[in-house]
Amino acid sequence: MKLVISSFQWFVFIIAASIAAPIAIAAVFQLDPAETAGFVQRTMLVLGAAGIVQVFIGHKLPINEGPAGLWWGVFAIYATFSGIIYSSPQESLQVLQSGLLLSGVFFVLLSLTGIINKITSLFTPAVTFTYLMLLIFQLSGSFLNGMVGLPNQEGTVQFWVMAGSLVTVCITFWLSGHKVKWVQRYSIVLAIGIGWAVFALVGEAAFNSSPNGHLFSLPEFFAFGGPLLDSGIVVTAFFITFLLTANMVASIRVMESALSEHFGEKPAARYRQAGYAAGINTIFSGAASAIGPVPIAGAAGYVVATKSPDRKPFWLGCLLVVLTSFIPFITNALAQLPAAVAFSVTFVIFTNMIRLAFMEWNKEKNIDRGLTVIGISLLVGVGLMFVPSSAYAGLPVWISSILSNGLISGTITAVIVEQWHIYYNRRNNKIADNS
Repeated sequence: MKLVISSFQWFVFIIAASIAAPIAIAAVFQLDPAETAGFVQRTMLVLGAAGIVQVFIGHKLPINEGPAGLWWGVFAIYATFSGIIYSSPQESLQVLQSGLLLSGVFFVLLSLTGIINKITSLFTPAVTFTYLMLLIFQLSGSFLNGMVGLPNQEGTVQFWVMAGSLVTVCITFWLSGHKVKWVQRYSIVLAIGIGWAVFALVGEAAFNSSPNGHLFSLPEFFAFGGPLLDSGIVVTAFFITFLLTANMVASIRVMESALSEHFGEKPAARYRQAGYAAGINTIFSGAASAIGPVPIAGAAGYVVATKSPDRKPFWLGCLLVVLTSFIPFITNALAQLPAAVAFSVTFVIFTNMIRLAFMEWNKEKNIDRGLTVIGISLLVGVGLMFVPSSAYAGLPVWISSILSNGLISGTITAVIVEQWHIYYNRRNNKIADNS
């Protein structure tokens, strides 16, 4: 029974953390209800399968896969190219399929050449701390907006949504700190269930029947047509892959730190294997006409909050995601989860991420250098979060996708500043030794 509930909790957490992205992208490309349902179905299939591939042949850690924010941004940018660079939204999506297939190949090449291990060495405590804090800053706005019912047609805060969110947050905190161990362990699924009921009571939880009415449905591969390749997507795929590799390494490092600090585990480093698995998963996402996946750093907060570092419930939860992706009614029902409930529960989970960030900072030995790195990087990363994405409209896609993502830009800045400091100090020490 314990295994069943733990697996179901992972299943609900994966769905709740991932359902918004495919729905948002479908809206940007103006897909009809049936196409949107298919896109959600294929994305859930990819995310569930990706988690299984990673836990068995990749990093072997309980880290769920979610829609990569960078790919989300690229999809949004390419939607604006419809009717300008490409003849239709479908053609844009065909090009994006090619980009995902190429990205998968690049992941494999980065692992084969050993470059991925060099990227790993760049994630020092200061850089990892910066990454985690920027991740929290970037998502906090989305959490709070979602918890007060924004965005909406009126553009104003919705009182009952805000009230329901506050109740859900309080319940989640109470359950996660409960004296009874089994309540702590299953706090996430309990909080989501209670939060959903609260929103139903205040009339903020609606349910619509499945768009196609089928009991069982197989996903359609290359749903938007065959891949289309151009030079722009080749360059974009290369840079996105490099950045996602850094993102993946950071998520693995965070989980390793959480397992070490809270459960006394010291998992073996498997970054190259994770890179190969990421390649397989990204190629699969391209063939499935879905969003590219990436390991989610928030999984560490989930594991700490639920006291559940075991791998078996995780991969069984991923398997449930895969199986339910074939049943449109279940996928559609889960898509009806009020966004405010998901945001409220995730808000509590991310409070553990702040704790993990400062635990990582405690490992930093060169305090002065670390503070310089963090100060510059946070100014850059947080500052860019306030620049509207439309400001980068005239730049190449791969550049605009970096600058419009404060998390990635700030993390890159942290790596560059720290490596410059290391090089500068070594150079000065060498000159001093020779003089």
